[in-house]
Amino acid sequence: MLALVGAIAASAQASAEAPCRLCFAGALSPFLSRLREPSRTTPIHILQIGDSHSAGDMITQGWRARLQARYGNAGRGVLAAGRPYAGYLTFGVTAAQSGGWSVSAILGGGGGAPLGITGFTQTARGAGEFLSIATDTPDQDFDGAVVCALTGPGAGTIALRMGAEEAIWRLSAPRREPACRTMDSERPVAAAALETRDGEPVSITSFAIFRRGGGAILSNLGVVGAQLVHFGRADDAAIRAELAAYRPDLVVLAFGTNEAFFPAFDPDAYEAVLRAQVARLRRLSVGEVPILLLGPPDSATRQDGGPSCGDGLFTPARLDEVRRRQIKVAGEMGAAFWDWQAAMGGRCAARSWQRAGLMRDDLVHFTRAGGDRIGAMLDSDIERAAGEER
Repeated sequence: MLALVGAIAASAQASAEAPCRLCFAGALSPFLSRLREPSRTTPIHILQIGDSHSAGDMITQGWRARLQARYGNAGRGVLAAGRPYAGYLTFGVTAAQSGGWSVSAILGGGGGAPLGITGFTQTARGAGEFLSIATDTPDQDFDGAVVCALTGPGAGTIALRMGAEEAIWRLSAPRREPACRTMDSERPVAAAALETRDGEPVSITSFAIFRRGGGAILSNLGVVGAQLVHFGRADDAAIRAELAAYRPDLVVLAFGTNEAFFPAFDPDAYEAVLRAQVARLRRLSVGEVPILLLGPPDSATRQDGGPSCGDGLFTPARLDEVRRRQIKVAGEMGAAFWDWQAAMGGRCAARSWQRAGLMRDDLVHFTRAGGDRIGAMLDSDIERAAGEER
């Protein structure tokens, strides 16, 4: 591993100045091996953590559809518990909840309960409150569910239901710590739910559904408006427990857009945060999980300050620096980098994407068609790298 990091670092400076699509693909070698030789019994699991581009699931759904068409559908994967905010999107499944839950998030709100990888924790303090997931079509049915929660003194009890199966989980424990519980069904089911059984507090950090056997899973976890520094507010113990339960083969960090628009952006401070979070994910993961950094997509603003794109539009003033620091850190820390802006056509491409109906009028976010195209390009570059490693 040290030799690989050294070889990647040697070319990092040159790559930081040159356009690339998938840089330092060798850092993904264990994941690429899984793509070349998929298992019939263990799914390929990609876990993407990011901002609104991840939360909206446009890009990840485009990538997911191609992965699952090629390798098989191993389930919808990890989701935030319930519906943590209005407009929460869950392609393929419908999430629901009763009215007695309060949400804590990495961008504030709620009662300050510890947070895990989803960026949201839902807490109830009354009996009969529920969180549920139901599939939209039979091809999304599943036979495994995982719930991650906070245990501790005075914590409540929940009933987990999956098809005809039910299990009782008493969260009361001598000390406060996160834990995950798995339920299996003999045959695929269309719904899973949990319900509180008493008035003691219950806090849920994530809810996941899987299908036994091979196939692919792409879990998209995003918080609208988030920067990578906000992910630092998640709890180490909760992240460790969830990564151990979900065992991703690849972790994708997809932040950078909000940093590029942030007036007080400090490049050196950002680089320090990026290094710390890459190191943290490695420290909390089971084994050496490859990490892929998604560079920020091209976008445009009418506020002067960045390079001009004509028609009164400008590239966000800090986008180039965010991208440059990501390439630098990826090269020096043995991660891979995918240049989203280059994939779109480079600086000032956002306007043409918007005119083609691939980007929304805000020139930041993507339509479903645009997200599908981005997902297709990312999937193609990953598959090409897997083939070139043979």
